[in-house]
Amino acid sequence: MDDVLRSDAIEQAAAVRDGRVSPRELVEAAIARIEAYDGELNAVIHRRFERALAELDAIPADAPFRGVPILLKDLGWPQSGEPYGAGSRTLDGVVVKEDGYGTARLRAAGFVVLGRTNTPEFGSTITTEPVAYGPTRNPYDPAYSAGGSSGGSAAAVAAGMVALATASDGGGSIRIPAALCGLVGLKPTRGRSSAGPSAGEGWSGFSCPGFVSRSVRDTAAALDLVSGYVPGDPYDAPRLPRPLAEEVGADPGRLRVGFVATHPRDDVPAVAELTEAVEGAAALLAALGHDVAPGCPDALGDPDFPAHFGAIVANNLAAEIENVGVWRGKPVELEELEPRNAAMVGAGRGHSAAAHILATQWIDGFRRRMAAWWASGYDLLLMPSLGVAPFPLGWIPPDDLSTAFGRTAHAVSYTAPVNATGQPSISLPLHRNAAGLPVGVQLVAAAGREDLLVRVAAQIEAARPFEHAALR
Repeated sequence: MDDVLRSDAIEQAAAVRDGRVSPRELVEAAIARIEAYDGELNAVIHRRFERALAELDAIPADAPFRGVPILLKDLGWPQSGEPYGAGSRTLDGVVVKEDGYGTARLRAAGFVVLGRTNTPEFGSTITTEPVAYGPTRNPYDPAYSAGGSSGGSAAAVAAGMVALATASDGGGSIRIPAALCGLVGLKPTRGRSSAGPSAGEGWSGFSCPGFVSRSVRDTAAALDLVSGYVPGDPYDAPRLPRPLAEEVGADPGRLRVGFVATHPRDDVPAVAELTEAVEGAAALLAALGHDVAPGCPDALGDPDFPAHFGAIVANNLAAEIENVGVWRGKPVELEELEPRNAAMVGAGRGHSAAAHILATQWIDGFRRRMAAWWASGYDLLLMPSLGVAPFPLGWIPPDDLSTAFGRTAHAVSYTAPVNATGQPSISLPLHRNAAGLPVGVQLVAAAGREDLLVRVAAQIEAARPFEHAALR
């Protein structure tokens, strides 16, 4: 059974179909791993084991992922009848009334939801250390952060509790935890999957749902399941030529790849292990036959980007807190929030509607300047997945906001611009630092080109299979 749990979700589904393992045996084994290892890691903050086991008999025999266990991030991904905390004490007692579209599609495909994973309060930072639930620890070294905001999901997958878990990414929250936990993390094109029915968009379109996994093919297959426009959605991603699962193993052709290992913005410090990771990935891509050379969009170095991006996030967080007051029946006082979020909500409340529109218009121009680089003939941009080295728990201080915001800005310097443009990007586990901690690199494609990302990521995975040393 350990061999099955160490495999990816596609292999687990095949084991069920072939009769090598029953859905109940698979789910019970995953439950046992959570009970054995989560006391140290604190990845799963809500468990629904009895309900999950009771649901097994109702899963259709032909469901493609019948009996495969999964965990849902406790931010987005609502599930009917289950609590929803978003990492915050302000939502104590809130129970969801209906599945999100993505959750419903996963359950219809046969996935069995075992619980919900830890996340920082309202997903607004790069490390999962909420006051409400405590820190999630990195399976590679429990003194280190698993990243955020999908840190609980990433830690659970890296530790082998499940092969696949849901995530979301508004400034790097899929790619950063994937990088720190040695996983695959694909942020899709804006509009690829619906946030409905309870929401239209997240963070003015910056945020989108996705997954963390141990294999490219799992990520591709899972994204296929939840993709697709739903009438009323504010965005519709360009149609893919075929399912992403069919891109795994397909020849990506000879691609033109630009890479940047040191950020072009002057305020972002260079980090030797990130440079080493990117240069190693560039050499691998060149060895695979691609045209690889230094280069990136000029707009990536625009010093005005962080202020506009941060203002839009603060404005959205302020609006979210207003909604929380409605959900729970009384307004949220700033004192109820963690200091970081109290400051952001306060800033958002101080911005005018006109200022918000002007910030979004600035981002519109930024998006066009970024897109022009791909339109000029480049296929992919290679960069670090995280702008800082792997960091210990507590490195983002809860009470020293100047240090916290500064370090966070550096950390998302390579990821947040891709949220602003709405392009797809994938983080791959191709490097380890001297301490053995994972260091991810990301590839960014033009809008709508997840197919290209999956092809080249699968090519890389075949050439240099990913190691998952945290599996116990």
